[in-house]
Amino acid sequence: MMSRILNLAICQMQVTDCKTHNLARAEAMIGQAAQKGAELVVLPEIFNLPYDTAIMADQAEPCPGETTAVLAQAARRHHVTVVGGTIAELAPDGNIFNTCFVFDSAGALIGQYRKMHLFDIDIPGQVTFQESSVFAAGNRLEVIHHQGLGIGIVICYDIRFPELARLLALQGAQILLVPASFNMITGPAHWELLMRARAVDNQLFVAAASPAHNPGANYKSWGHSLVADPWGTVLVQAGSGEEILTCRLDLSVMERVRRELPLLQHRRTALYDVCIMAES
Repeated sequence: MMSRILNLAICQMQVTDCKTHNLARAEAMIGQAAQKGAELVVLPEIFNLPYDTAIMADQAEPCPGETTAVLAQAARRHHVTVVGGTIAELAPDGNIFNTCFVFDSAGALIGQYRKMHLFDIDIPGQVTFQESSVFAAGNRLEVIHHQGLGIGIVICYDIRFPELARLLALQGAQILLVPASFNMITGPAHWELLMRARAVDNQLFVAAASPAHNPGANYKSWGHSLVADPWGTVLVQAGSGEEILTCRLDLSVMERVRRELPLLQHRRTALYDVCIMAES
């Protein structure tokens, strides 16, 4: 069982064009986070490759595969739970998903989540991106219950859909982990706003993991990984560069906030509700 205190780390890593380098860097940062006392380590979205849809199909991997092997080994070697950001996953049916894999401290795969909402955006003169040109959308939502902790995962654009976070909260999530790569347009405008909003909406912790800003990349990430508590207070926040962000979470805060302001109990479920319509 985890104690009422959770030591969490976010690896805001600099992603390069070289997968081998990225995997080695991720493993090294996981080790450094463990040395800092982390029990749970979170990597960013598409941490093993540049975030470029033009290369995703060729670079997609199955599970088990090269990247998941590195994650499992790092978790086992450093005795931490690893939330492996996301990778381009080549599924057995041939579809490619933007997928997060989670490994326990023994290196066992204990959960995965495929991004449900694909980031298709066109802001003329600023940013154009179409995830649906390469990725299929996931359709399964679940809370990973591990050592007494309820872990919910959403990926980047998913955070803009409040129903998703609410469903995870109702299923027992105490912390919402968000591997994400907001860009230089959406990041300054919405990054902190959305993470704090979901924390307040659902009275849980939110930990958002971004790649570091790389000015030479085609897709430029905002960085600024953060952790917000159930009151919406930002406990820690990174800058734009590579950084290991650590935070000591007192899980009893969630219970106190929910007791003092019983938001979820005050829902008028006879009039409205959210539910999972279908999974496959």
